[in-house]
Amino acid sequence: MNPQKLNFENSRGFELSADLYLPLDESPKYFALFAHCFTCSKNFSAVRQISRALSNEGVGVLSLDFTGLGRSEGELVDSSFSANITDLFDAADYLSEHFKAPQLLVGHSLGGAAVLYASAKLESVEAIATVGAPSYPAHVKHLFKDGLKELEEKGSAEVHIGGRPFRIDKQFVDDLEQRPLSSFLKKLRKSLLIFHSPQDEIVDIENAAEIYKAAFHPKSFISLDGASHMINDDEDSKYIAQVIASWGSRYVKVKQPDGPVNDLKGNQVLVRLSGQGFTTEVKTPYHHLIADEPAEVGGANLGPTPYDLLMSSLGTCTAMTMKMYAERKKWKLSEVNVYLNFENVHKEDALNPDKPKSKVGQFTRLIKMEGTLDDTQRARLMEIADRCPVHRTLSEEIEIITKPY
Repeated sequence: MNPQKLNFENSRGFELSADLYLPLDESPKYFALFAHCFTCSKNFSAVRQISRALSNEGVGVLSLDFTGLGRSEGELVDSSFSANITDLFDAADYLSEHFKAPQLLVGHSLGGAAVLYASAKLESVEAIATVGAPSYPAHVKHLFKDGLKELEEKGSAEVHIGGRPFRIDKQFVDDLEQRPLSSFLKKLRKSLLIFHSPQDEIVDIENAAEIYKAAFHPKSFISLDGASHMINDDEDSKYIAQVIASWGSRYVKVKQPDGPVNDLKGNQVLVRLSGQGFTTEVKTPYHHLIADEPAEVGGANLGPTPYDLLMSSLGTCTAMTMKMYAERKKWKLSEVNVYLNFENVHKEDALNPDKPKSKVGQFTRLIKMEGTLDDTQRARLMEIADRCPVHRTLSEEIEIITKPY
């Protein structure tokens, strides 16, 4: 089940809670470290969606609760922006010791500012992606402006952010004041990807412009048109993860394995269903895909259904077998289109005479051939279609052995 629950002690003695998202084969291309927003935790919907989607793309992701947030020990008064950065260093050390040093940092909102600072001192990090990050960390002061007077008078105050109470101290605010990003970014020589919504209601998109202007190339900007600051729409989260994974394939150095890409522990196919809904990962030794169910039956419609995949297997095997035969005969078959349907139909001559209306699974396969072929060649290729290995397997008596792993 994804994710794995982890706990480790930070450099100040607090136990931090973290989630580790691993790809299906548990052999990530590389590791990423995720820093959430100031009022979030690792269980926040956008954090979970982006982390899980990245793991679906082959990236291992460690998402942690900062000191005083979520399930991590301490109170928010024990924290500061600098302490958050230190927590990231401690999380990177944990990854380095137990798995592999992170090569990518991902940060949302104030967490985006934190990963920009942390990346400078983490030599393993090659790329950074920020989502709705402020160019000036003190920008978040407006979130607790009602408590600023009490902060000045008493040194600490309880503020309500997103409907939740937090106790912060003056050091936290002072720390934010002393952390402008513009001068720092001019020295950063790492790949940067910036996501920001033009409709961001908390951190104005001008912040993204300032970060982009201050940073060196390679740098990229993605407009999340229509998205909220908190990334409330799951489709936005999945889009962010897919773009990060694709972008990271160019800017994160990954050593290609000598053998199969996916370690399936001696199996040909590995399948995992985790989290909500029916979205299911499928891995073969060299490839990765997603299966799902339509929205009307509770799925997210992110991939083909199990029966779609079954028909795809028959269709692809049919086309390949016909192509191989045509090439061997040196026939000019330029293209094959196979259209398939599957349904359970009544079998009038069922084997069981007591149940004359028993149902049987039926594939309907329509084949269209393109090329310079005569009628005899076309007829022969139609015969060859019935000889493809998957067709033969589906036509034979099949035994399925199921046992616990």
